[in-house]
Amino acid sequence: MAKIYLIRHGETTWNREKRLQGHLDIGLNERGYWQADRLGEYLADKSIAAVISSDLSRAVDTAKAVAKHHGLNLQYDAGLRERHYGLMQGLSHEEIAQKHPRNHLAWKNREVDFEPESGESLRQFYDRVIHSATHWASQYDGQDIVIVAHGGVLDCLNRAATGKTLELQRDFEILNASLNTLHFSENRFGLIEWGNVSFLSDPNSPQSLDELDGSPKWV
Repeated sequence: MAKIYLIRHGETTWNREKRLQGHLDIGLNERGYWQADRLGEYLADKSIAAVISSDLSRAVDTAKAVAKHHGLNLQYDAGLRERHYGLMQGLSHEEIAQKHPRNHLAWKNREVDFEPESGESLRQFYDRVIHSATHWASQYDGQDIVIVAHGGVLDCLNRAATGKTLELQRDFEILNASLNTLHFSENRFGLIEWGNVSFLSDPNSPQSLDELDGSPKWV
């Protein structure tokens, strides 16, 4: 059995603006770097065999804050990128609704086979993510690994671990720099813990933002 510490990247300015990032390479903001450092310290005493990251900088810089405590070089996987949202990328939620109402409706209603122009469908995205995560979990069978990725990636893996369908509206939080723990055995993912942000308590900004809707959770 492999144990997977599954992490969403730290906060970005576009997270705060509720702007869709997708494959665009948006870096961490100041709070995102602080979150990454706190996460790295929290995991410093864990026995970790590998740190794997999406190749987008917001995930890479979060992963570096973990890897440095374990003397590990990062391994990169473009298969762990966020979903490609096509022409919706770079726009705020309001702008998408105004400029691309059909895309906005399909996105919000979780139409699994709808492909935004120049983007990928939810089903294509899910298959990509599960393929990559299965590869890494199988390679490190019997060990503990870290995967740092994006909100949509975490959504896919939560559903794989709990049996929730892609069509079902999300009823769980996906928070910046949150620690989510899965296991992988007999070619199946299972859920151990979800949404741990206990290490992010900060009197100056005591919140972590949820994926996509940007609603804060106070920590």
